[in-house]
Amino acid sequence: MHKRREFLKAVGASAAVSLTRSRNALAEVVGVHPPEIRFTSEYAELALSATAPAFVSLNVDGLGKGKRGPDVIGTGGPSGGYRASVSGPRVARQVEYRPLAARADSPPAWTFELSGSRIALTSNWTAAFVPPPVVFHFDLKQVHSTVLGVFRRDKLLAPPALVHFPGQGSLRLTSDLPAVGLTYTSNRPKGYHFHFDETAALSLPAASAEHRRVIYTLEVTAIYPPVRGIDDDSRFDAFRRNWLDILQLNPSFPALANNTASDTCGFTYFEYGDIAALTPPLAQGLTACDLMRQSLDRILAGGKTYGMPGYGAYPSVSADTYPSLMIAAADCVRAGGGRDDGWLDENYAGMRDWAESMLATDTNGNGLIKYSVSGDSGVWKFARNEAPLFRPSNWWDDIGFGYEDAYANALAYRALPDMAMMARRCGRVDDAKRYLRAAGKLRDAYFTRFFDPATGVLGGWRSADGRLHDYYFLWVNGIAIHYGLVERSQANAIMNALMAKMKEVGYHNFSLGLPGNLVPVALRDCADMPGVIRWGCGSRADNADGFQHYENGGATAALAFFTIAALYDLGRKTEADAILFPMLESYGECRFAGTNARGYSADWRQWDGTFGGYEGYLADDYYALLAVPLRQNETAWRNGFRPSTMLT
Repeated sequence: MHKRREFLKAVGASAAVSLTRSRNALAEVVGVHPPEIRFTSEYAELALSATAPAFVSLNVDGLGKGKRGPDVIGTGGPSGGYRASVSGPRVARQVEYRPLAARADSPPAWTFELSGSRIALTSNWTAAFVPPPVVFHFDLKQVHSTVLGVFRRDKLLAPPALVHFPGQGSLRLTSDLPAVGLTYTSNRPKGYHFHFDETAALSLPAASAEHRRVIYTLEVTAIYPPVRGIDDDSRFDAFRRNWLDILQLNPSFPALANNTASDTCGFTYFEYGDIAALTPPLAQGLTACDLMRQSLDRILAGGKTYGMPGYGAYPSVSADTYPSLMIAAADCVRAGGGRDDGWLDENYAGMRDWAESMLATDTNGNGLIKYSVSGDSGVWKFARNEAPLFRPSNWWDDIGFGYEDAYANALAYRALPDMAMMARRCGRVDDAKRYLRAAGKLRDAYFTRFFDPATGVLGGWRSADGRLHDYYFLWVNGIAIHYGLVERSQANAIMNALMAKMKEVGYHNFSLGLPGNLVPVALRDCADMPGVIRWGCGSRADNADGFQHYENGGATAALAFFTIAALYDLGRKTEADAILFPMLESYGECRFAGTNARGYSADWRQWDGTFGGYEGYLADDYYALLAVPLRQNETAWRNGFRPSTMLT
């Protein structure tokens, strides 16, 4: 009886294989594909191809609450040549892929095991066939996915790594084969202002004759710093899912960047460093600061970023780049403790060059760093192709910041004590003392030089002709207050003036973030082509027709952190919460990312919500999530956000 059952089972299996082959052959002829293999849990929703070892669709919820997001998978995967067999219950499925020509009892080329928050991929090699890699083709138009890891000298990514999906969570990727190298690529087609066809892909190599079996484990997770008082408060779910959204690794450099397929900007590195320093390990043996050091190492070795001559129209390094790099380095040193002293010792000379180059710009000796372009009204010139001949001094690169820049000097004030800390760790006591003296001199000059008694707030920059340029810049005033450059009583007066002005001009939709400036920047102080309203530069002299566009008063989450932080610092929690919580809601619904039918993206908006950005995804928008641990009194000790406490 037993033999008969085995015989019938074998016959049935053979018939099933024949039927599967017939169906697949018919599908290829008529263009109809077998049904996808689906799996759903509270952590993931996915579909696998029935004809190839490939993901057809995927979205995750790192918190395991069953929230469904957009599909992260794009087109471009293999379409056939394999048969799939499925076993196990819906909550723990196993899918085996064999070539159509392979025997039914041959080892599967790939096995996918799906359960709860875990996806295990096992590849087997045999002499009969060479398995293909499993390739994630990411649809960046849907979700700006990124892969966070460290590249080897052969330009392959070493496991472990973290595949992060903004708005959803992450997949922690590990392998039982440490020597395996992952291929991670991205591409942005030529053309600067509209990014329709950005692509990225991650390839997991299959088993080979050398390594006949390889296992990859993908674990759905959400990584964020432990912050007291938020775990049972759903208002902070967006913080927990999105904390890593600012860390986007562009493999083409490789370095942290605006997004997976965009520019790397040295003047934003301090933002990445601040987030990285607070982030728990991404995987065993991999930290966010490893990514930060990888980006800094590239510059220390002579690499360029946007904000430097040779990468963008900069006659000299932008005034905020060196401070940003120094802060990011100090973040890594503090977060790593003694483990990173070797890295610091090896690279201190390069960091010291940054500090010395920055201090050398103080050509009049008043303690403030300078930019090589005067910042005078009307100084901005353009080539025939409408490109600026040179860029302003800081992040806000379409507005005419120059010479003495209030934002860049605030960053420098934080960076100098950071350099002093690193100098002390390297035994460079004289350097440490000198950097602290320089910080003190900068602080003594700052308020007098940038305060505008006519408005009661700090101006954006003082140009070489002595004129102060003040357009009610929220982020400039916010950073100066947050970094301790303004006495508390005066800081409250400044915030009173800014909040009153914001109410007067009618801005209240904080789900969009904050405007950079509350009144139009005059055309004479715009650093892009007049008449190109797209970039905030209209035709009228007062530039009212360019207002609310892009960096001329457009709403954004970028650098909004500093205004929120200043309010929390001053004990103005109600006002800060009124900005933060609508932004958290927008983070939860991914409203700062995406592109409309015209190609404009959500990273910049007009006050009515009309899209006006171009990146599609701008990492800087997610720095404001740092306000959550600040609100809960978690960040004061870690990253030295208050340089004044170090000037002793």
